[in-house]
Amino acid sequence: MATPSRKTSTASPQASKRALPRDPSAEVPSKRKNSAPQLPLLQSSRPFVEGSIVRISMENFLTYDICEVSPGPHLNMIIGANGTGKSSIVCAICLGLAGKPAFMGRADKVGFFVKRGCSRGMVEIELFRASGNLVITREIDVAKNQSFWFINKKSTTQKVVEEQVAALNIQVGNLCQFLPQDKVGEFAKLSKIELLEATEKSIGPPEMHRYHCELKNFREKEKQLETSCKEKTEYLQKMVQRNERYKQDVERFYERKRHLDLIEMLEAKRPWVEYENVRQEYEEVKLVRDRVKEEVRKLKEGQIPMTRRIEEMERERHNLEARIKEKATDIKEASQKCKQKQDVIERKDKHIEELQQALTVKQNEEHDRQRRISNTRKMIEDLQNELKTTENCENLQPQIDAITNDLRRIQDEKALCEGEIIDKRRERETLEKEKKSVDDHIVRFDNLMNQKEDKLRQRFRDTYDAVLWLRNNRDKFKQRVCEPIMLTINMKDNKNAKYIENHIPSNDLRAFVFESQEDMEVFLKEVRDNKKLRVNAVIAPKSSYADRAPSRSLNELKQYGFFSYLRELFDAPDPVMSYLCCQYHIHEVPVGTERTRERIERVIQETRLKQIYTAEEKYVVKTSFYSNKVISSNTSLKVAQFLTVTVDLEQRRHLEEQLKEINRKLQAVESGLIALRETSKHLEHKDNELRQKKKELLERKTKKRQLEQKISSKLGSLKLMEQDTCNLEEEERKASTKIKEINVQKAKLVTELTNLIKICTSLHIQKVDLILQNTTVISEKNKLESDYMAASSQLRLTEQHFIELDENRQRLLQKCKELMKRARQVCNLGAEQTLPQEYQTQVPTIPNGHNSSLPMVFQDLPNTLDEIDALLIEERSRASCFTGLNPTIVQEYTKREEEIEQLTEELKGKKVELDQYRENISQVKERWLNPLKELVEKINEKFSNFFSSMQCAGEVDLHTENEVNLNLTDLEMPSMRIVNKP
Repeated sequence: MATPSRKTSTASPQASKRALPRDPSAEVPSKRKNSAPQLPLLQSSRPFVEGSIVRISMENFLTYDICEVSPGPHLNMIIGANGTGKSSIVCAICLGLAGKPAFMGRADKVGFFVKRGCSRGMVEIELFRASGNLVITREIDVAKNQSFWFINKKSTTQKVVEEQVAALNIQVGNLCQFLPQDKVGEFAKLSKIELLEATEKSIGPPEMHRYHCELKNFREKEKQLETSCKEKTEYLQKMVQRNERYKQDVERFYERKRHLDLIEMLEAKRPWVEYENVRQEYEEVKLVRDRVKEEVRKLKEGQIPMTRRIEEMERERHNLEARIKEKATDIKEASQKCKQKQDVIERKDKHIEELQQALTVKQNEEHDRQRRISNTRKMIEDLQNELKTTENCENLQPQIDAITNDLRRIQDEKALCEGEIIDKRRERETLEKEKKSVDDHIVRFDNLMNQKEDKLRQRFRDTYDAVLWLRNNRDKFKQRVCEPIMLTINMKDNKNAKYIENHIPSNDLRAFVFESQEDMEVFLKEVRDNKKLRVNAVIAPKSSYADRAPSRSLNELKQYGFFSYLRELFDAPDPVMSYLCCQYHIHEVPVGTERTRERIERVIQETRLKQIYTAEEKYVVKTSFYSNKVISSNTSLKVAQFLTVTVDLEQRRHLEEQLKEINRKLQAVESGLIALRETSKHLEHKDNELRQKKKELLERKTKKRQLEQKISSKLGSLKLMEQDTCNLEEEERKASTKIKEINVQKAKLVTELTNLIKICTSLHIQKVDLILQNTTVISEKNKLESDYMAASSQLRLTEQHFIELDENRQRLLQKCKELMKRARQVCNLGAEQTLPQEYQTQVPTIPNGHNSSLPMVFQDLPNTLDEIDALLIEERSRASCFTGLNPTIVQEYTKREEEIEQLTEELKGKKVELDQYRENISQVKERWLNPLKELVEKINEKFSNFFSSMQCAGEVDLHTENEVNLNLTDLEMPSMRIVNKP
């Protein structure tokens, strides 16, 4: 795009709302419409070129409310002081022509270009076009960070706008065509090649850059082909050399293979020889097995008579055992009857014993009754004597009444003491609740302070460690040392913390404040030098600034919306407050509201304050040294981070004093409780003594009545015992009669028992005779079984021998089959396939009745295993002499021979392709370089003319290192040589 000229529709010198006139009566720019910087116009009669900017219109864009600029057809210059909006016009051009915010290097979101406080902004650019001017409108929505596009007042998309702009050869992203202020450094860093390409895109015909890109692509492919041909040629030579080296190894490999083939033939014959040997062994084992089988048959026939005799003996034994069991049953029944008779006799004896025991019990009871009667009479006599000696108890009542009165008085005193104790306890509980409440309040204050310390520890660990060291070493300092300012400052309202944090740098917020230079040096030496902690320290002024009055009364400033100075927003120790007043003039900086921001221009003009805070902004006002104009700058306030925690130190001190008073009262209440407990204990002891005395008197008073009652009770018991009498002689006579009757019954039972015992003895004798007969039969049977077992043992051994022989036969048969199968596998013969005739010399018989051909092959080879094994060892030794040979060498040798032929053909094709690319490069180079030289000559002509007008000499040329081999790095954008005229 040709650089368009720029002309403003106004010529007012007020460049921005921040540039204020020195004269208070001068006109202040309107809030809704800002005047644009002055654009000196270079008049020319030549018309606009295609794509030139005719008009730029802005609304709520950066510093402008409403502004319209109308550039001229040639060079336009925008002149104005800093901050008057020159860069705003450049930003409007970039964004209005579908440029990205990143092209200007200022912000990454388009919403940041809308004026602060506005929700929408607009940029409109009118471009000259022969068929009719093109008007592009871009509306920006801050909330959604989106843009809405219009072409000639009709809604469209950004892609369509970019296509229309590109059709006019406008390249906002090309630094040779559009160079924002913040991209000058990036432009200076462009290499000469990049500068050349940017120039081609900017002012060259469209096909020039395309030819340049084709030339670079052709050259890159040419290099790739040259590299490929070179690599393939080298690789082909290496393969030919390698095959020459391996030729002898291949010949040795084939000689070794001949020995291995012979070994394979020997290994193929060996299974047939093994098979024949095993077959012969099988026939021998089969003959022996048949002989043993006949012997087993004869032994089994000899055992049949012996088995029959053993069975007869077994039947006789069963008969005898049955008879023995019958006799045992009879003996058991007789024994059971004997036992029953014995039990009856024992019951009779037990009955007699019970009668004797009952008589003895009655005798003992009578003796015991007589003894109790005697003891009761004696006890009655003793009680009557004691009753006679008991004194008269009527004179004890006055003593009992006096003790009762004393007890009542002591009870009243105890009740009064207990009431006082309860009151004291309630008072103590109330004080403890108050103490807990105060402790909780103090803990909450401490937690707030801990929050401030935690923020300090997380952000400035070294400063936090230094605070801990200071708290443990305050005795090393002579005067007062204040902890970091952010810990000592206490905001009255944490909403105002942002003003203090934006006014005082963070380095001073974490600084320690000293009153003495000597103390500060001691602190820094210990903390910085010894502990290697990065901390800050400051000294408070010797004369205090803390109470200095501001230069202007706050009442004068309230009309502008100010409500306080910074100093009144927080509390701090006197050294800290003095330092902040001296260093940052917090007693001179007022804080305003949104109302202040609304009339900020008037406030700056009338108050002449150097620093001002509104609700969300900080304003700094300076006077230009050159023009005496008042210039203001504003910044948004950052969110407070450290001072948002508020601690009321006065209230905390009041709570500590309240806690001390509560502790004093608790001690007094505790002392009173101890005294009351001692008094209560003394009254309790006295009450117990009086109760004991009263109890003793009452016992003495009631003793006579108790004695009379006891005598009456004992006389009644004596009368009952005398009435309960027993006749011992009659009881003895009755017991003797019953015992005689029982003895007669016993004699009859004993006679019956004797007869049963005789019957039982006869049955036992018969049973013993049967047992002796059974024993004789068992002995004969055992002898026959022993003989049978001996014969059976011989039979088992013979059968075991037969089984072993049969198993051996089966094993040999299975082995014959396996060897036959393996031999056929070695010769690659199927199960039903016959060995070829040329390898056979005889047709033997295969075990199990199957006929097959035993291959007597390989007539020239040995026919025994030993000879075959010896020849195998010899051939293997010869084959092992060919060491270092690898079958893959032969494969690789053959494969390389094929690859050599293939590579030779590929190399021819690559060379033909390379020649074609070189011819294409020559053609494209001619189409690109000639127009480029013409373009550079035109640039050089105009460049020289411009420098001549400045009394200088300048030249622009196209530098090529090698005209013949032009490649990607051969072309460079020429540097401008500027020389003064002589």
